[in-house]
Formats: sequence, structure tokens, C-alpha cells
Amino acid sequence: MAKQNFPEDGLGKFGVVTHIWTQDIATSKHIAASAKIEVVVENLEDMLGKVDAVLLARDDAKNHYKMAFPFLKAGIPIFIDKPLALSVKEANKILKEQQYENQVFSCSSIRFAKELDLTEKEKDQIGEIVHVEAAIPKKWDTYAIHIIEPIIARLPHRGKLLGVKCLQSVAITNCIVKWENTTAYLKVTGTIPITVSLNFYGEKGCVTKEFSDSYTCFKNSLHKFVKVINKEEENIKREETLEIIKILEKGRK
Repeated sequence: MAKQNFPEDGLGKFGVVTHIWTQDIATSKHIAASAKIEVVVENLEDMLGKVDAVLLARDDAKNHYKMAFPFLKAGIPIFIDKPLALSVKEANKILKEQQYENQVFSCSSIRFAKELDLTEKEKDQIGEIVHVEAAIPKKWDTYAIHIIEPIIARLPHRGKLLGVKCLQSVAITNCIVKWENTTAYLKVTGTIPITVSLNFYGEKGCVTKEFSDSYTCFKNSLHKFVKVINKEEENIKREETLEIIKILEKGRK
């Protein structure tokens, strides 16, 4: 954030964050002071009737259903941060509480990282993509989605998901994903630092794309959320979100 210029680099016409809640009031006040959020609430439910939408900016998926429930019941659009859930069953449990279609928006913001997109020239150079390799540090449960989702978003012709096989060591999780038309090798390295990157293998060559701009991609995800709320753009396909969660779930096993 220190690299940005405000208010120019804020949400602008897309809206403003007006309320904040965390489980610790001191933390809430600290964030509010840093981000110029006017209202600090002591209870989640205090936001009901006061906001147009909610950002559940937490990656502890085990708490998503409980924390999202009051807003879902109230019909408030909600952006549930990645991952929506760690099992398809839990994801469907959340989605079942929607009061209307597309009330829930959920994704990894890295989905919207422009620096990971292949240019038309690169697509021509490598030909049809047959395999992708990706790596990211930290934990499988909370960070694997950051490489799974951008891969799936960039492989619309991957075909049906056929299988997921994982090998876990003390430090690293290695995972092979197979679709009808392509495969992917995912590596989550725990405490071992590594550059977040996608390696696209085509019939004629390979291109490596490195992730570098976390601020812009998250801002882009918020813009997408608002456009979905305003019915200006389609939501991310539910089948796609559930496919991502299925890979996460199988990787955990």
C-alpha cells in the first residue's frame, strides 16, 4: 500500500469501506485508523442495515459459514475471501443459504493478476497448452488456491476434471491434477521461500509468468464484486469455484 497514491488508487466510484469488525476491538481500531474506516463495530450483526455489501476478508474457511450466515439471511451481497470452503460439502452448505442467485462472490484475487496472462504473441509461440506448473510458499489450505484458480481461469478448454494425486512431505505438498485436455503440477513449499509463478507448456514451447502485483489484483477482484452486484458482469461460474474446492479438498487428503 505504501507504493500507492490515495485517494487516486482507492476504490473510487466503486464504493467506500465504511464499517469494520474483527475479533479484537484494538485490532479493529488500528486497521480503521490506517485505512480511514469511519465506524468500528463490536459485533458482526451491528453492520446489518448499515452497509450495502460485506467483505469477509478471512482465509480461515472453517469460520466462513458462521460469519457469513447473518448477512446471507439478510440478503446482503458478500465477498467471501479464499477459499470459500475446504470441502465441496461445506461450500454447498454456504451457497444453499443464498437468498438469491449470485449473492455470494468468492475467489483468489490472483485470478485477476494481469501479469500472469499470456499475450497473443506468447500463445502463438508456445501453441496449445498441454501442461502447467506452478509454485507458491506457505500452507496448502490457504495458499494452494492462489495457483489453482489462476490456472483454471486461464485454461477454459481444459475439459472435465479427471483426477488429483498428492504427495506430502514434512515441508512440501506436491500435487498432480489431470483434466481431459491438460495437466498441472502444483507445489506448495511451506516455510521455504519461492517466487510465485506459472509455467505454461505448449506443444511448441514454454513461457514463465511471475506474480508481482498483489495490490492491483485484489483491487480488481473488488471491482469485479461490485460489477457482479450491479449486474454489470457475470459472476465466476459456480461449477468453476466448486472444481477449485474439489482440488483443494483432494489435495488435503
